[in-house]
Amino acid sequence: MSNFHARATTSQAILRGIACKCPRCGKGKLFSGFLTLRPSCDQCEQDYSFIDAGDGPAVFIILIAGFIVVGAALIVEVKFQPPLWVHAALWIPLILAVTLWPLRAMKSLMISLQFHHGAAEARPVRQNHQ
Repeated sequence: MSNFHARATTSQAILRGIACKCPRCGKGKLFSGFLTLRPSCDQCEQDYSFIDAGDGPAVFIILIAGFIVVGAALIVEVKFQPPLWVHAALWIPLILAVTLWPLRAMKSLMISLQFHHGAAEARPVRQNHQ
């Protein structure tokens, strides 16, 4: 196994993120559970302690899912005016599908892009006083 890994292009970083693979080598698995990260890559041994996706993936998913579900619910309500039980039968499964299905890939994508761009937590800058 080689210790040298060429820097991935942005498109490679995106593909690695969507595939939930290691952001450095693109081969190892990133997750050990649904959203639980491994401590390190099982292929290149990249330490994953730098990862801090925060709430970013969930926020993106909520905004996208809200747009899809609310738009669809409004169209169905205006065109067909179904009873409330029909709305519940339609939108509860759709909400679960459009929030849970892409969440893992979105979290992995954010981690991969964070690694690719070298993003880190902001630190205060010490200034010299003369």
